Amino acid sequence: MKVGMFQTPFVRPERTPRQVFEWALRQAVHADRIGFSEYWVGEHGTLNWEGIPSPELVIAAAALQTEQIKFGPLAHLLPYHHPATLAVQTAWLSQILEGRYMLGVATGAYPTDAALRGITDMKQNHEMMLEAIDIMERVWKAEPFHFEGKYWNAGFPENDGKKHLRDVRPWNNDIQMAMTGLSAPSPSIGFAGRNGFIPASVYAGNEFLKSHFQTYREEMSKGGRQSDRSAHRVVRDVIVADTDAEARDLAINGGIGLAWNEYLKPTYERFGVLGGLVNDPNVDPADVDAEYLAEHVWIVGSVETVRQKLNHWVDELGGPFGTLLIYSHDYIDNPEPWEHSMNLLANEVIPHVGVDQEAGAA
Repeated sequence: MKVGMFQTPFVRPERTPRQVFEWALRQAVHADRIGFSEYWVGEHGTLNWEGIPSPELVIAAAALQTEQIKFGPLAHLLPYHHPATLAVQTAWLSQILEGRYMLGVATGAYPTDAALRGITDMKQNHEMMLEAIDIMERVWKAEPFHFEGKYWNAGFPENDGKKHLRDVRPWNNDIQMAMTGLSAPSPSIGFAGRNGFIPASVYAGNEFLKSHFQTYREEMSKGGRQSDRSAHRVVRDVIVADTDAEARDLAINGGIGLAWNEYLKPTYERFGVLGGLVNDPNVDPADVDAEYLAEHVWIVGSVETVRQKLNHWVDELGGPFGTLLIYSHDYIDNPEPWEHSMNLLANEVIPHVGVDQEAGAA
């Protein structure tokens, strides 16, 4: 298994845009330095706890300050961009990063982000996304076309020999695309499987996750593609410290605890997945607090404790998956313990997770 980060970000609303940007950039550089394999950045126009409207700015700023880590938006909300513009923009980033670029795409889940663009009926978002993907893939070929669609018009001009056109193709003529899923069954994970995209599952309980593995495998098979779990990214909160007590304090009384209490728990309730995350008939989801989450939902503890918990989790899932993505949280005022947690996870925990099992568990 590999480890990466999903910089949503979950940063307190009172932080300034500059603070959010500097934190995201610092995290990217640190993640690269300690061996994280991927760094994904969220996109939201209106959400006060997820305050990055332009993930490409973070990625561009980090491009020349990093060496091996791959970057991607997770995700560009396709109904809210002109697809030809986004195609050229993302291809250029893939060229700047010389292949260290992936592209997450999504329909957009929040009505306030839709309203910002004048969209009042989000039922059309899926169809808009499909049309956008078609246009983007045609632009990336850099071959002449003219398209008039239901939502957008686009094209690629003829090269008349007098004014040569810039090469707008991605690095090596390809961009690996990704899509996230939260619900079960997940239409997004199914779409990813049908199209050979990277599946990124937001952890909402083991049964949710197992259904994602199954859906992806079935849809890949229908398309004549072979699939194992090495493609899967799973997003889950993990905190590591030198002792169990230090880890619990960093989680419960730090950025993770604050984000869950004030933002994530209400969000999970609104999306109807908190019950699956708790998965205990004796516990009322409404009563769940940070201490319960630190014990039963987050992976928290010393190096040895987190190794044991992650290996137990992998056993419950029937084998390992490709990449564990941890959320980034607001530790701006005291970043060293959080960055120490990242370092321990990458270099002392993950190398010992799932090593006795097949890396490509079905």
